[in-house]
Amino acid sequence: MSSEGKKLFNIIILGVSFMFIFTAFQSCGNIAQTVITNLNNTDFHGSGYTSMSIIYGVLSASNLISPSLVAIVGPQFSMVVSGVFYSLYIAVFIQPATWAFYTASVLIGIAAAVLWTAQGNCLTENSDENTIGRNSGIFWALLQFSLIFGNLYIYFAWQGKTHISESDRRTVFIALTVISLVGTVLFFLIRKQEDTKAPGDDDSTNEILGESSSARNKMMRAVAAFKKSITLSFTKEMLLLSVTTAYTGLVLTFFSGVYGTCIGAVNRFGSEEKSLIGLSGIFIGVGEILGGGIFGLLSKKSRSGRNPVVMLGILVHFIAFYLIFFNMPNDAPIAPMEGTDQIAYMIPRKEVAMLCSFLLGLGDSCFNTQLLSILGFLYSEDSAPAFAIFKFVQSICAAVAYFYSNYFLLQWQLLIMVIVGFFGTITFFTVEWGAAAALAARGSDYSSI
Repeated sequence: MSSEGKKLFNIIILGVSFMFIFTAFQSCGNIAQTVITNLNNTDFHGSGYTSMSIIYGVLSASNLISPSLVAIVGPQFSMVVSGVFYSLYIAVFIQPATWAFYTASVLIGIAAAVLWTAQGNCLTENSDENTIGRNSGIFWALLQFSLIFGNLYIYFAWQGKTHISESDRRTVFIALTVISLVGTVLFFLIRKQEDTKAPGDDDSTNEILGESSSARNKMMRAVAAFKKSITLSFTKEMLLLSVTTAYTGLVLTFFSGVYGTCIGAVNRFGSEEKSLIGLSGIFIGVGEILGGGIFGLLSKKSRSGRNPVVMLGILVHFIAFYLIFFNMPNDAPIAPMEGTDQIAYMIPRKEVAMLCSFLLGLGDSCFNTQLLSILGFLYSEDSAPAFAIFKFVQSICAAVAYFYSNYFLLQWQLLIMVIVGFFGTITFFTVEWGAAAALAARGSDYSSI
């Protein structure tokens, strides 16, 4: 197999592995609050929103050290160990205990930081300036198939149910745990890239992720990775992109946890309200996959750069937020176990709810594929620290959003996303114009996203 073929194989395996792991985890996150609501009349007293807030809070802090950990053990082994912790978190729901639930939330926060830092490093190692857009799209599309499979099962398994039984819960989470473990094992298929740098090249990637096995050199790489993360954090481009990244964190919280809870709480959806959570996840996944395919796999056909894609993303999201505001009751995110009988400005319609799910996924893919692409382009030699900063900002904003989701009515959550999304789009445009100027200065054709 040629070098280029090997790199493409690695990207596909990376995407498929993440697809399996996040089929389990995202399905878990989508139904966690609904399941927990049905448990809170037992000895279990946990909150899905609080758990997710812990996860993303720990994740954000752990990104300060994740480049150093990846530097020491390597991206492949980092992803394998992280995948095991994802599986343990999901397994907690088979027989929930409050202490185990929150302990697992802390552990998976650390694992997630390492997993996504290693993912960014692996994606960049197997890409170059001409393929980063394509590879970002392939990875993102494969990853988002995770929203289809798990939620499809939930839709059919929970159709017509207004209460989730112990047997239903155990069956779902045993299956999700096994699926997560399959994805973890697949990481072993990723093939190591040969070093093509000439001896003596001054390359910061070699400095951070070199091949020496000595403890001293590993420690030096770990320290160098930490210093590089701090340095990159205060560059103009990273500070501007952090606003865009913050928006993706807020949206991540909304579509992966809050919106499904809103749908499940609307009593006017009748006996379909719980199964519609799964159907919503499917439509989000369709939007994500469509966006990843169009703006990643077909990126070579665009000569306008990343900005039009991001503009489309924010317009699609604004339409979704407007429709959600009219379709969903304001108290839906914080409704009790009995649900809510309130209405917004129209009688809630499941067709509108599913359309909004699709638009949320499509808009999210616009932002994330372009962020992955521009980070891989700007920081090709410092990929691990750059992607660690990306996940740090995204996860800390997701943690904040999960926290206030316990208290804020729907209208205020939507308003926060509109404001941050507007400014995040402007800052992304600024960085992209700078990237276009850099390409022009090098005499390269500005023809790929």
